[in-house]
Amino acid sequence: MNPTEPVVASRDTRLHPSASHLPACSRRGLLALSAAGALGGALAALPGHLRAQPGALRFTLRGQAFVHRWSKADQHEFTPGNQPDLKAWHDMVTLNVHAATRTGEQLADVANRVLGNYQRHGKVLQTRSRPRTASSAAEHLIVAVLGTPEFLEATFARCLLHDDAGLVAVCSHRVYGKPAGPAMSDWLKLQGQPTEDALMAWSTVPTRASLDQLPRSA
Repeated sequence: MNPTEPVVASRDTRLHPSASHLPACSRRGLLALSAAGALGGALAALPGHLRAQPGALRFTLRGQAFVHRWSKADQHEFTPGNQPDLKAWHDMVTLNVHAATRTGEQLADVANRVLGNYQRHGKVLQTRSRPRTASSAAEHLIVAVLGTPEFLEATFARCLLHDDAGLVAVCSHRVYGKPAGPAMSDWLKLQGQPTEDALMAWSTVPTRASLDQLPRSA
């Protein structure tokens, strides 16, 4: 995967397998969001204070170490070592495995469902894509801001084929309190582009086998 490959966009409303037709969504001022909802229930009620067990899966992204905190079915959540409380985290990486997704067409369908979810529950700021090549399927990136009355959450969702399955890797950042808009705007100005770049360049994504071995919540 070459992080220097060009990004393409258009006015189409759907993400496509070839990544030759993508919606162009410019960054705009944040809206006051009150609707809850995110991919895989990221804004739903979560388990409380969970600490990593010895030998838990860990990885590094943007120089920050993330530790496995919670898994259920094919959704896996990771937070930094100093953010063990899943009710009060600021930074999270969520990995959602789509085992039945094997082709670029199927991945585009997954990406469009993510996009639709974000459009219903928040503000889509940007979509990007890496075009399909002779050796790899297209990848898709969707950036949005979601929220509840208690917080705003910036989400960066990368959709890719990984280990013979679809994977949606989501980097999220939360700002709590009222008003959260100005603080989120400041964070996006400083950290939005670096977060996008790091996520799209991330080449050490945990293997599907390592995710399959993680303990699941009941």
